[in-house]
Amino acid sequence: MDQDKRNLIILTLLGAALFLLANGHIPVTDPVESNYTQTAKEMLFSGDYMSPRIFGNYWYDKPAFFYWELIAAFKVFGVTDFAARFFSSVFGVIGLWLTYFFARRLYDARTALLSGIILATSLGYWVVSKAVITDATLFVFFDAVLVFFYIAYTGKNKNLYYLCYFFAGLAVLTKGPIGILLPGLVVTLFICAQRDFAEIPRMKPLGFVIFFAVVAAWYVPMYFAHGSEFVDTFLGVHNVLRATVSEHPMWDVWWYYSVLFFIIFFPWAFVTLPPAVCRLVRERRWPRFDQKETFLMIWALTINVFYQMMATKYTTYTLPALLPIAIMSARFLRDKEKVVRRTLIFAVALLVLVTFLGLIPVINHKGSSGKDVAAFLTENVRPGDLVLSCDDYKVSRVYYSGLDIYQVSDKKEIEAARPDGKTWNSKNVWPYWAREDIPRDRTVYLIVGRKWNWYFDNKIKTEEWTEVATFAKCRVFRRDGK
Repeated sequence: MDQDKRNLIILTLLGAALFLLANGHIPVTDPVESNYTQTAKEMLFSGDYMSPRIFGNYWYDKPAFFYWELIAAFKVFGVTDFAARFFSSVFGVIGLWLTYFFARRLYDARTALLSGIILATSLGYWVVSKAVITDATLFVFFDAVLVFFYIAYTGKNKNLYYLCYFFAGLAVLTKGPIGILLPGLVVTLFICAQRDFAEIPRMKPLGFVIFFAVVAAWYVPMYFAHGSEFVDTFLGVHNVLRATVSEHPMWDVWWYYSVLFFIIFFPWAFVTLPPAVCRLVRERRWPRFDQKETFLMIWALTINVFYQMMATKYTTYTLPALLPIAIMSARFLRDKEKVVRRTLIFAVALLVLVTFLGLIPVINHKGSSGKDVAAFLTENVRPGDLVLSCDDYKVSRVYYSGLDIYQVSDKKEIEAARPDGKTWNSKNVWPYWAREDIPRDRTVYLIVGRKWNWYFDNKIKTEEWTEVATFAKCRVFRRDGK
C-alpha cells in the first residue's frame, strides 16, 4: 500500500470515528438544528422536494441542497437522530480528503496528513461535522472552488477552472450568493497581489454557463413558483438584511472572530499562534511569503475580515478558513513531533469525553432539545386536545412529536410579529394562538418555560390548571375541557 492510500485511510478512520461517534444518541437541538430537520421532514412527507416548508408555510431561509441531504438520509435510515447528523459527518470526512489532496499538491504527504489530522481534531470543525447545519457541506463546496482555482492557476490544465464554477454553483445551492461572492473575492485579491491580470482570460469565463446551470436547478423553479415573495425573503432578508442589520446585536463587536478563532481552532491555536508570534518578535522582521503561502494567507484572512465586517455574526461563518489555517499550522508543526503527538492525544481524548460527558447528558437532560417533552406529549395528548407553548418556541418538540404546537401571545403582539418578507419578522413562521382565545371546551396542554413563569402567572394562570410534568427548563400544565 502506498503512502497516500495509507494516509487517506488514517484520516477516514479518524474522521468517521470522531464525527459519527454516538450520533444516534444526540438529539436534535433548538433553535437551529430543529429548523432544518422539521423542514426536511415536512418536505419529505409532502412529496415536494423543491420548496422548503415549515409548519405548512413556505420557508426561504436556506437553499434546498442541505434539505435534500436530510431527505435522502431520512429515506435510507428513517427519521432518526443518526440520519439527521449523517451527511454532516460524511461531508466532514470529505473535507479531510480535500484538505489532504490540496496540502499534498502544495507540499508533501507528511504535511498533508498532519493538515488533515489538525483539521479533524479542531473543535469547530468537529462540531459542524456532527451538527445538523449546512456548514460541513458548505466547507467542501466553498473550499473546493479555491482548491481547484489554485491548481488550475499554477498548472497547465486550465480546464480545471471549470470545476471552480461547478463547485461555486453547489455552494450557492447550499448557502446562497455568498457561495460565489466570497471565493470570488479571495481569487480577485490573490490575482491583484500577484499582479497577474493576464490570467483572467484563461480562467474559462464560459464556465459561468456551468455555474448558472447548477444554480438554475433550484432557483429558477422557486422563482416561477413563488415569485417576488421568494426574492424578497430569501435575498432581501436572509442575505442583504443579515449582512447589514445584526440579527444578534450583542455579538456585533469588533473582536468577535478574533476571540472565536481560539475556540474553533482549539487546541491547535494555542500550539501554533503564540509560538509563531514569539518567533516574529524575536526575529524582529516580517517573514517573506512565497506564492503558496500568500494564497493561503489571503484565503484565511479574507474570510475572517469579510465576516467581521458583516452585521450578523455566527460562530460557524469563518469555518472555510480552517483549511488554509490547518495547512499553515501543519507546516509550522512539521518538525515538532512531540508537540503534535501530545496535542493530538489531548484533542482526541477531549472530543470523546465531550461527546459522552458533555453533548449527550447536556442535550438530553438540560433542556437543549425538546425530545423529552415531545415524548410526554406523544404519550398523553389525545385527538382533539390543544397543545400550547408559553416559552421560547422549541421546534424540536414539533419535530419529535408530530403534533401542532402553538405559541401563546397577546393578539396585538401576534399582529406585530407576523412575517412581512422585509424584516426579521420573516423568521416568525411558527403557529400562534391568541391568549384571549384559549378555549374552555377542549383539553389544553400548556408548556411553560422557566423564563416565562411571569407571563403564565400574570396573564394565564387560574386555579383550573394542573401541573402534569416537570422538565429541566419547562413545566407542562393541563386544563380539562368543560
